[in-house]
Amino acid sequence: MNGAPSLPPEAGASVRRLFARDPGLWGGDRRTPELADRLGWLDAPARSRVLVPQLVALADEVRRDGVTRVVLLGMGGSSLAPEVFWRTFGGRAGWPALVVLDTTHPDAVAAVGDDPALITTLFLVSSKSGTTIETGSLCAYFWERTGGNARQFAAITDPGTPLERLGRERGFRRVFAGEPEVGGRFSALTAFGLVPAALTGVDVGEVLARAERAVAVCRAEPPASNPGLELGAFMADSWRAGRDKLTLRTAPPFGSFGVWAEQLVAESTGKGGRGIVPIVDEPAGLLDGRDRAYVGLAARESADLGAEFYRWEVATALAGAWMRLNPFDQPNVAESKKNTELLLKRLAAGDAAEPAAALADLPRALAPWAASIRPGDYVALLAWVPPAPAHDAALARMRAAIARARGVATTAGYGPRFLHSTGQLHKGGADSGVFLQVEAEPQRDLAVPGAEHSFGRLIAAQALGDYRALKARGRRVLRVRVGAGEVTAVADALEAALG
Repeated sequence: MNGAPSLPPEAGASVRRLFARDPGLWGGDRRTPELADRLGWLDAPARSRVLVPQLVALADEVRRDGVTRVVLLGMGGSSLAPEVFWRTFGGRAGWPALVVLDTTHPDAVAAVGDDPALITTLFLVSSKSGTTIETGSLCAYFWERTGGNARQFAAITDPGTPLERLGRERGFRRVFAGEPEVGGRFSALTAFGLVPAALTGVDVGEVLARAERAVAVCRAEPPASNPGLELGAFMADSWRAGRDKLTLRTAPPFGSFGVWAEQLVAESTGKGGRGIVPIVDEPAGLLDGRDRAYVGLAARESADLGAEFYRWEVATALAGAWMRLNPFDQPNVAESKKNTELLLKRLAAGDAAEPAAALADLPRALAPWAASIRPGDYVALLAWVPPAPAHDAALARMRAAIARARGVATTAGYGPRFLHSTGQLHKGGADSGVFLQVEAEPQRDLAVPGAEHSFGRLIAAQALGDYRALKARGRRVLRVRVGAGEVTAVADALEAALG
């Protein structure tokens, strides 16, 4: 952290109230939606230990059955912690690899389905609500591709959801229950994070043991050291001082930690015209600016990951209290979902057209967009394209060009993933975001069995719905739609336009 945090006078009382689950800490009461009923994460490390024998048994079982790949079908809180587990611990010889599929782009979906490993894949369908349209569409597609082989499916969902019923009726290999009192972005140390981790060889028992030790440390009151309290105070202090771009510095093996922290911080604080903007994976050499707050991780080895998750959860909850907001709700996320539902119907009827710049239009379209960027802003690249190394590289080039030319912080996210991560901040936070939405036409479309929409129509509706939600709030946004394989050319055009 750049500078020691100044603990507020009420710091000790805030810690006590947090662990007493007092909703008044955030200005609410027992009746406040998504507050008193979202504090189960506080003792999740201890409560989740009951899962360990079940997870070890399942992991041994799938290895005996020859499973070589686990494909996680999920969004946001259901997918980001598993990705961090996988990338932090890495693949282990003799254990399945993890593929996180949190996109509806037909090209990405087709790539997973066309892989020869399809017959040795376990599909882990993960959705807290059990109604997530992306997850449901992916489950339907791969259920058909596997010929309805129930042994190739397992689910994680809250009790009583449509997904739980579907898994029981179809005879999925396992159906794990989520915890209704733990919100998605705080669920890393519940079944949502632990099941996929265990399936790929992570010693989840050790991860939980270290997380339990973090619980004890994070309950400490001043003058005792409390890493969660100190980080939360730093986040809130920095935000009040105008240093609202929380720039995360990580080192191996924790290079991927930002993809999880980004959702936690953005979705928890980005509301009511306020918000902390997490900056992760920024190109090297661009970490500068008076609006920046720099922070690193306390974890030193892979098994510390659970403790680091917990530290950040405590910090974010306390920062929310000191920012006078509810860090457990997401009031603007539903808007893009509603827009998607409406646009799916309108796209089917052929009457949802919206202008978008093509590749040839970019030199003209980029000039006024770039001119709208002001000091203290951040630029968000919204990539509705299939995740791929070439697209990662193109986005990194665009971020570097913007930072050099305008001196502002940048973020980048693939759609629809970012809708479940930074999307709340984009619409609910301060009007300091400038958005470049890049959509790539799919090379082919894929039908969603049992649905009226295809994957191509779904991602088009999601992109257009989010664009309209941003425009409705007067956000500065440019929409670009290009052909498959032209994303790198967008980076070329942006570099040329910015000079």
